Amino acid sequence: MAASPKHPFNYAIAIPASFVSDIPHLREKTFRIGLIGRAAATFRINEIAIYPDTPDRDQKADTKLIHTILSYMETPQYLRRRLFRIVPELQYAGTLPPLRTAHHPTANRTKDLKLNEFREGAIISTSNEGSFVDIGIEDPALLPSIKLKTNTRVTIKIAELGKQPKAVLADPSAIKSYWGYKVSFSNAPIGQLLKTEQFDLVIATSRKGKLITTVMDDLIQRWKNSRKTLIAFGAPTQGLYEILDREHAKLDEEADFVVNTIPRQATETVRTEEAVYATLSILNTLDR
Repeated sequence: MAASPKHPFNYAIAIPASFVSDIPHLREKTFRIGLIGRAAATFRINEIAIYPDTPDRDQKADTKLIHTILSYMETPQYLRRRLFRIVPELQYAGTLPPLRTAHHPTANRTKDLKLNEFREGAIISTSNEGSFVDIGIEDPALLPSIKLKTNTRVTIKIAELGKQPKAVLADPSAIKSYWGYKVSFSNAPIGQLLKTEQFDLVIATSRKGKLITTVMDDLIQRWKNSRKTLIAFGAPTQGLYEILDREHAKLDEEADFVVNTIPRQATETVRTEEAVYATLSILNTLDR
């Protein structure tokens, strides 16, 4: 299967730290978070931002859990044991679905490498020759004349084939296929995140928003000209209007569009992961 091209712009989603707080067992929490990771990879999201949404309770544990599991999922399987310690948050990591993206190759033999191929790797040692990188094959690749800290994650390009492949550090702009997402978390509430100038298009989702088909023409124009887009999602127990009201902010003023992507919902609430799939599916049709 050919690798999917990356978006021509930076594409981020914001999810609340509480979206698994009502689930009692870690196994089910892991499953729900895994759905977000799969959605991000399926729809080529570049960044997942986790924001606090209940200021009256400590959300550090929830944030850490979501961040750890999403980061683990995004890491190629051959690097996970090297880059992640055994922590309670990953107790059920074995149940997570694989991403099967371009930066998660299944080929694990030196003979399968291709010249100018990109790979994710981790530094395992250094010598006078340079740094040796685990890239998921029998023997490490060599980054000549470069010494990096052990366990540093790097993106490399294969520059020379052979039993000891040689590589160079990759220029991210040279990678044309989708190459995974990064995970971030903010100590600031969502209202402050939406106010930052780093996003030139902010789309908020809400059952109280305008039906997305009624704003589609304007949305398409903004979408085509955007360089960094943020899609914000609320929690099952409280939507973005309620979350921002508590912050003494107005969602309609902070977002460029507030849209309803699940009209006539028959369930009382829509879970965050359900809203993510529904919304990103629609927006995926606007691709340039």
